[in-house]
Amino acid sequence: MSVIDLLAPCSGILDQVTTVETPAALEEIRAEFLALDPNDRLTLLLEFSAELPELPPRYAEHPDLLEQVIECQSPVFMFVELDEHGIVHLHVTAPRESPTTRGFASILAQGLEGLSAEQVLAVPDDYPNTIGLAKLISPLRLRGMSALLGRTKRQIREKMAEAGAEATR
Repeated sequence: MSVIDLLAPCSGILDQVTTVETPAALEEIRAEFLALDPNDRLTLLLEFSAELPELPPRYAEHPDLLEQVIECQSPVFMFVELDEHGIVHLHVTAPRESPTTRGFASILAQGLEGLSAEQVLAVPDDYPNTIGLAKLISPLRLRGMSALLGRTKRQIREKMAEAGAEATR
């Protein structure tokens, strides 16, 4: 019996696998990074660090509302808002002295802004590893960006569960 014969019963399985589409904003950011030479990618990351939006006053004045991303080497704090339409707004703060971390936070804040909760939850968990920086920065820094994405998704799930519980009251 050949390998082809062994795999014949599984032939339709791959047709049923759906691929997760990366939202357009994150796809554009990825394409922008991958179009550059490696050293220029670091420059682009620094540009993103300068574009990290400031926290809205309601969070800047109440840091107790923010969650620390302990996996980051720098002190990074974040909070996710879901508006009444289920649109995500990610707020992140990171020190200016940590441009790599700020750059990652900015990429996610910009790339996720305005997406629906479902779209954010569908972002591939390995997105940070797909933007062409893995060989340029430490694995710990990439892990921090992955953790920020993971915590964002967790906060969204929690907020969706809270909204569902309130709707049934």
